[in-house]
Amino acid sequence: MAALASSVLHSPLQICSSDSSSSGFLSPPRIHGFAPNFKLKCSSRRPLRSGDGRPRRSFYLKSASDSSPSLVDDYKANAELLASLKIKLLSAVSGLNRGLAANEGDLQKADEAAKEIEAAGGPVDLSVDLDKLQGRWKLIYSSAFSSRTLGGSRPGPPTGRLLPITLGQVFQRIDVISKDFDNIVELELGAPWPLPPAEVTATLAHVFEIIGSAKIKITFQKTTVKATGNLSQLPPLEVPRLPDALRPPSNTGSGDFEVTYLDNDTRITRGDRGELRVFVIS
Repeated sequence: MAALASSVLHSPLQICSSDSSSSGFLSPPRIHGFAPNFKLKCSSRRPLRSGDGRPRRSFYLKSASDSSPSLVDDYKANAELLASLKIKLLSAVSGLNRGLAANEGDLQKADEAAKEIEAAGGPVDLSVDLDKLQGRWKLIYSSAFSSRTLGGSRPGPPTGRLLPITLGQVFQRIDVISKDFDNIVELELGAPWPLPPAEVTATLAHVFEIIGSAKIKITFQKTTVKATGNLSQLPPLEVPRLPDALRPPSNTGSGDFEVTYLDNDTRITRGDRGELRVFVIS
């Protein structure tokens, strides 16, 4: 009985009885503006007779979706459309080394492909889909990297021959319970011959908060650098956040971005300086 009550609360009913009108359904009463969405249909079998010979009413459940297959078809069609658009976006950004090798044509192509997904997916509401943020996300594209610096549109070390830094994988680790938001960057640092290059992982720890329905604000806490590879036995180096009085005005220690598309395996964001970023769940 409790299970039936629960199903009724989540899937409203239309009710009819075996001695109802020829349509087979009775219009249900509205309860505080509650719009019923599935039906109780009379059984077509011969009604049972009570002790005094009068017919008893009998009922069975009929889902509204049974009579509305178009709703299911629409859902499947939208899911197929999104799947094809995600493949189109992945194709647009593949081979661009996360955006480091992107030219103006590549940037435009990736932006147009992302906009198609954003339009098909509709507005993001993190008050409903916050749990989808949880996990470790791999960055596969950033339009900001086309500036040829690791900071993108913000200050950061350049890539190339002047400073032998090779960018490895980039991840975001998000915990929706603790509100921790870590940017994790794998780097290879060049060294004079005959020394091998040093491999390190830098973790930029932040905390985050939701602003509005789809915007996320992150506030920097500290940086931890950990050697990997041949130097993995070295202890990590922790660099705390500079006091506000010592930070330049251009470095506020915080930033925000909007989540423009989100599902269980793909996330698209647009930053406060126009950066387009595409992530897949790791």
